[in-house]
Amino acid sequence: MPQLTCRNLSLGYEGKTVVAGLSFEVNTGDYLCIVGENGSGKSTLMKTIVKLKTPIMGEIVSGDGLARGEIGYLPQQTVVQKDFPASVREVVRSGCLNRCGLRPFYNKAEKQIAEDNMEKLGITPLARRCYRELSGGQQQRVLLARALCATRKILLLDEPVAGLDPMAAAEMYALIKKLNDESVTIIMISHDVAASVKYASHILHIGGQSTLFFGTKAGYLESDAGRIYAGLPPQKACGLFGDPEGGDQDG
Repeated sequence: MPQLTCRNLSLGYEGKTVVAGLSFEVNTGDYLCIVGENGSGKSTLMKTIVKLKTPIMGEIVSGDGLARGEIGYLPQQTVVQKDFPASVREVVRSGCLNRCGLRPFYNKAEKQIAEDNMEKLGITPLARRCYRELSGGQQQRVLLARALCATRKILLLDEPVAGLDPMAAAEMYALIKKLNDESVTIIMISHDVAASVKYASHILHIGGQSTLFFGTKAGYLESDAGRIYAGLPPQKACGLFGDPEGGDQDG
């Protein structure tokens, strides 16, 4: 049963439609990368999934036990957010706010969830540090831990390595892959086509107000859209962007 189903979505902003007729399914444990040119509607789609925006048309249906409020979301950071004057522990705990309901405080279980996620992402030694004093890579780990406090089922990540140096980016990709290996569903926006087809099980490519491709990674690398976006001739696409183990997986 799909964990998330998008049916005939039309999305836009400021009265402008950016993508129409968008339909796809995400199953539990999938690693879906959303790719496309700037302005193609990738971030708008993600904000619509987490109900920060309303679709012009169509619907998004959750399933397989996924309840409202059980989606962890890591949006792109603004300059103001990077300068947030709170401790790492406070930022991570804020991921539990949906669990609190009307309570003005975190209970013992919620505090433990935050501690466990800090430990999982290797940021426990930073717990008392001010968030704005951290490096870009450390801040992204903190925000990923915060998103995990909201849910252990599905994470939406909008350009999670944007602005990071190559080493920090590689570490972030490895952390995300580890979470996916532990059955956390990943939906990630990325401009990094190499990383997309290296780690993803499925690709959604949108552009020109339509879906250019949705399917498995292997299928994407055989499609016209995949070959063009990768900038490679057909016979070389799979060889260069295959899995680290040397073979593509259909997912």
